[in-house]
Parts: sequence; C-alpha cells; structure tokens
Amino acid sequence: MRYRGEEALGLVETIGLVPALKAADEMLKAANVELISYENIGSTLVTVMIKGDIAAVEASVAAGAKAAEEIGNLTAHNVMPRPISYVGDIVSVHDIDG
Repeated sequence: MRYRGEEALGLVETIGLVPALKAADEMLKAANVELISYENIGSTLVTVMIKGDIAAVEASVAAGAKAAEEIGNLTAHNVMPRPISYVGDIVSVHDIDG
C-alpha cells in the first residue's frame, strides 16, 4: 500500500521477525489501521509500518510495542501525526501490495 503522508504513520521496530510479526498482528487488531509496509535490515532489525487516524495509530503502536516487548526485543516505536509526503517514498519501498 502506497503511503503519501495523508494520515498518521506508526512504526514499531524489533530485533528479529517473530516479535515484529507479533507486533503487526496486535497493531492490526487493536485499532482501525492499515499495514503499509515492513523493512527488514539483514536478519536483525525489522520495522512494521501502519497508517490511520492519529488516535487509532497511537493505540495500535502502543499495543504493538507492548506485544513485541513481551516476547522479544523492541528497539523503537514512533507515531508521526502527518509527516511530509516525501516520507512516503521511504516507507513505501517495500509496500505490502506493490
């Protein structure tokens, strides 16, 4: 899914794929958000990216960060209310349906 900066952006970064998948699952269940993409840097850092309205993204990222921390290593999480559209070029490199 191409992200153009029109909605809030949520990110959760973990060490390893298993906590990232757990985070993604919880993020998508926690609120009305959409999965944009993921980034896997080698076999270590994995970032899951979602979009939606600010309240939904905040709730989603909180749930995903908590879930990842419970089973693995959470390295970072962030909510960007409405980043500039150029950020979309970065986060859409590995978009889910592209």
